[in-house]
Amino acid sequence: MSAFDSTVQLVLLACAALFVVGLHLMNAPSTARRGNRLSAAAMTVLLVLTALTLVHEQQITVGAVVALTAGTLGGGVAGWFAARRVAMTAMPQLVSLFNAVGGGAAALISLGEALNPATDPDRRPVQTAVSMILGMAIGGLTLSGSLVASGKLAGTLPGRPIAVPGRSWAAGLLGLVVLGLAAVLLTAAGAEVAALSGIGLAALLSGVVLTLPIGGADMPVVVSLLNACTGTAVAMAGFVLRAGVLIIAGALVGAAGAILTKLMADAMNRSLAAIVAGGYGTGDVAVPAAAGGTAAVREIAAADAALQLAYARKVVIVPGYGLAAAQAQHEVVALARALGERGVEVGYGIHPVAGRMPGHMNVLLAEADAPYQQLLDLDEINPQFPATDVALVVGANDVTNPAARRPGNSVSGMPILDVDRSRSVIVIKRSLGHGYAGIDNELYTGRTTAMLFADAKKGLAALLAGVREYAT
Repeated sequence: MSAFDSTVQLVLLACAALFVVGLHLMNAPSTARRGNRLSAAAMTVLLVLTALTLVHEQQITVGAVVALTAGTLGGGVAGWFAARRVAMTAMPQLVSLFNAVGGGAAALISLGEALNPATDPDRRPVQTAVSMILGMAIGGLTLSGSLVASGKLAGTLPGRPIAVPGRSWAAGLLGLVVLGLAAVLLTAAGAEVAALSGIGLAALLSGVVLTLPIGGADMPVVVSLLNACTGTAVAMAGFVLRAGVLIIAGALVGAAGAILTKLMADAMNRSLAAIVAGGYGTGDVAVPAAAGGTAAVREIAAADAALQLAYARKVVIVPGYGLAAAQAQHEVVALARALGERGVEVGYGIHPVAGRMPGHMNVLLAEADAPYQQLLDLDEINPQFPATDVALVVGANDVTNPAARRPGNSVSGMPILDVDRSRSVIVIKRSLGHGYAGIDNELYTGRTTAMLFADAKKGLAALLAGVREYAT
């Protein structure tokens, strides 16, 4: 091995280590930015290293230089603008688009390997051919599935489950087509481009068929699952290109996404198979107040709620999708800050599936400069509710429903935020409408609960104005 090759291997090893460390740092809000920068730095080094390697091995042509430069600059500039300009509330659909790009790139790498005139199909190792098939199948499914998920999150497609006639039969048939074409590719010389293209087409159709019937409220789990698929497809591309660092990076993303998917499915007390089966609620539709049942509801005015908050010793804020939809993150943080200035102890209770993608609520609150140490997950905040004077629920529904502690309903067994164990509860919500589970929230008729019927943004602004009045 030459000195150049040894250096390349050492740099690749260092980049792989940076990816691992970067992923680990993303474990906590206080270190997540540093982890992101480390991973981005590793990716930049890899891009430069790829170009240097091609030049050193004299395998690069003028056309390849132009393509490599245009691809790097085009992708980099597009990603930079998208990340800088997109609103934080639109981050879930942006992440889905990134998943689509990753899956599509992996599929194209498989097709590029099949089209490479310098490669003899008869001498291609079986493991490489299998990786091409998997990269094309998983990448194609991820591409179309992520685009559908992004459309649902952005509102360009209906968020409700969209029935696909004969979906199970279609999915099974497409799976058989992929298996059949894979067998053709592995056994019939000269047919691999056609077979691989067919696999890609079947995978694209599968992504649409599987994602359309999934309701918008299941999107946090689906986005995480598609992210895991992207990582797996990228790892397959690494096997095709024999690029160790690509295998490591893809495996890290795939494994992290798979673990997160399992944790989020557990947080909803639903199996992954049931989520993928689709057809379960959306959480998008505002139901009129009259649909909330016949139990008595105690309504509270904003001024009275502000008074209660201003003179509390400890307040826990529970943000949900209603807060994200109203883009009220700045208002809720301003209210928390005003309470803190009055000496009120404030914390945020974050449920794992709050919002529309993993970590969505943490990202929103971080954008509004909420202190990291105040963001507490389910296990950290639940023991604190009995000592909490006021739990302020903003747009969260099923994840606060005490009915989850009883068997026999659609949220039974779901881990919830124990807000009903606080001394008092104030819920900001536009109506008594159901969440995606489609059942009444027993919290709303609780003895210690008061409802402030308002849009999250307007309700929080009214509370903030009221609290400031008491501060003067």
